[in-house]
Amino acid sequence: MKELVEVPVERKQKNASPIPYHGWVGPCNQVSMLYEGFGLGDASNYDSVKSFAQLMWPDGHPHFCNTVHTMATQIEELNKLIWLMIIDSYGLGEKWESVMINYKSLVRFMKYMAPPPGDYERGLFAHTDKPVSTIICDDQVSGLEIEVDGQWIKLSLSPSFFCFVVGDPLKA
Repeated sequence: MKELVEVPVERKQKNASPIPYHGWVGPCNQVSMLYEGFGLGDASNYDSVKSFAQLMWPDGHPHFCNTVHTMATQIEELNKLIWLMIIDSYGLGEKWESVMINYKSLVRFMKYMAPPPGDYERGLFAHTDKPVSTIICDDQVSGLEIEVDGQWIKLSLSPSFFCFVVGDPLKA
């Protein structure tokens, strides 16, 4: 991740998308001055990862490609397994194929900068997740907070922890 945020802004801007948050988002007042993020669609497809890497680095950064592709493929499998359990718990196991037919994954690499000493500022505005589900992998940064009964609780996740978040479409 460190290598990715060190890429010159001119290259980062090439990771553009008409869909909000599916491309590069640099520090800005509309989102947060402490946030930077990159979107990578279809990351379980090696060619998609390679195309992204070629935008960022002249040599295409093969190590980055292999690492991201492997991780994205494994996370996608984890997501499908969790969804299979959810669908099966409703007695809809045979509907699995029809539910996942339009499944599209998006990997987001996000960097939250520390606020100035003495200041408390959220890295990103309070929000709910718009996708059906999100899997969060924390990279040794304890920045994830959840709101419970109007109080914000900071989560401390271990490096091997994955957080599965049910998004807005599934909330009743």
